[in-house]
Amino acid sequence: MVRGLLCVALLFVTVTARAETWPVKDWAMGTPLNGPAVDALDAYAFPPRDDTSREGIRTDALLVIRDGEIIYERYAAPTTASTPHLTWSVSKSLMATVLGVAYGENRFKLSDPVARFYSPMNQHPKVTMADLLHWASGLDWQEDYEYAPLKSSVVAMLYTRGRGDMAEFAASTDAAAAPGQAFRYSSGDSNILSAALKGMLGHKAYMSYPWDALFKPLGIRNATWETDADETFVASSYAYLTARNLARVGLLMAREGRWGEQQLLPKEWVAFNRQPFDKYKSGQDEAVPGGQWWLNTGAPKPWPDAPADTFAALGHWGQALFVLPDEHLVIVRYGDDRDGSYRHNELLKRVLAAVQP
Repeated sequence: MVRGLLCVALLFVTVTARAETWPVKDWAMGTPLNGPAVDALDAYAFPPRDDTSREGIRTDALLVIRDGEIIYERYAAPTTASTPHLTWSVSKSLMATVLGVAYGENRFKLSDPVARFYSPMNQHPKVTMADLLHWASGLDWQEDYEYAPLKSSVVAMLYTRGRGDMAEFAASTDAAAAPGQAFRYSSGDSNILSAALKGMLGHKAYMSYPWDALFKPLGIRNATWETDADETFVASSYAYLTARNLARVGLLMAREGRWGEQQLLPKEWVAFNRQPFDKYKSGQDEAVPGGQWWLNTGAPKPWPDAPADTFAALGHWGQALFVLPDEHLVIVRYGDDRDGSYRHNELLKRVLAAVQP
């Protein structure tokens, strides 16, 4: 009897180990999705495309990973599986992930004042690393693009008077609230984080750090991250990855910072990323902020048709990396949406319907 139970236990361990698939050179291909629910997903994500008016839902790439295997993948020309796509503000969550490696190397604490690593923040000496990660620096930042470009802090930072040194431009912003007391979405906060990382590492090590710390360990061989004129990575906006490569970051986060046998990110860092910022007020943004990631928590949930443990990296014009840990799903969606007709919840609902047995 004991021998029989031992055999069952060993079989269970073997099956469990086989179920945990990791992409090495490339992703394994699982059983492709099919059926009416997949047709409904295709119809929503890839309707007839009008490249003249740029109206409607305009998906460039949609990739669904389950248990480490590709089960759905589709692209719209000119994007292909080998195209590094602009991620826009998904870059913020990528920088948070890079910072997670630095955190695991004991290069900083969440309670550290940012000015310790980046001197232009001496004018805001009480702002901590955690404050920036929560978009809660207290700086008077205006994150408007098309709707109020003349008053937009982010437009000025990326394209006009701040583009030479984006972090310094953000750090020069006046305070509007006490640090850590109010959520205010800010690309400036994210770029100050990037400059703080450079201060921790020194310029030479910093220039290769995203690759050394994150991309190479994950097997990402094709990534671009633009810098400003001061050679600081534009953490707010300008990382480019293929859908398959971005999904590797999602799988890392789905498995609590572990990549194969290596604990690349401390579990406590991933837990921090997924912990809601307690000063956030319902309705301030599309989803609830964690540590530069977005969470499907609260009442009502931001994405009501998705599980409560869903979290995401989101970007302008419909870019998204969704992680659904309990469902063992990672979803990458790239797009070029201009008129607001696309909805994350609708995509999630249709993906979840398509993956049901």
